[in-house]
Amino acid sequence: QVQLVESGGGLVQPGGSLRLSCVVSGTNFGVYAVGWYRQAAGKRRELVAHITSGGSTDYADSVKGRFTISRDNAKNTVYLQMDSLKPEDTAVYYCNRPKTIIIWNWGQGTQVTVSS
Repeated sequence: QVQLVESGGGLVQPGGSLRLSCVVSGTNFGVYAVGWYRQAAGKRRELVAHITSGGSTDYADSVKGRFTISRDNAKNTVYLQMDSLKPEDTAVYYCNRPKTIIIWNWGQGTQVTVSS
């Protein structure tokens, strides 16, 4: 069974940075595209960034130029470097497979709060 463990969230001031990590276990991580999603209070979960097995990346317009997704296949880990954070980035962040209905079971997510 695939398990996802997200970490690295916290409280940060506007303009600050955070680096999120997601460790994926129980599957052949390296062959899959992986994405970062977020869900703000009262809103639908949205895909904000994803990276293919070959390392190609894509971003939602709202985070383009501020967030960077990367992966370390040796560590079964996907990262999200978040810079120039804004209050509207406040959400619970999750990782999972992108752009498919065949997703893994969701992890617990990691809370990111951007506030002064």
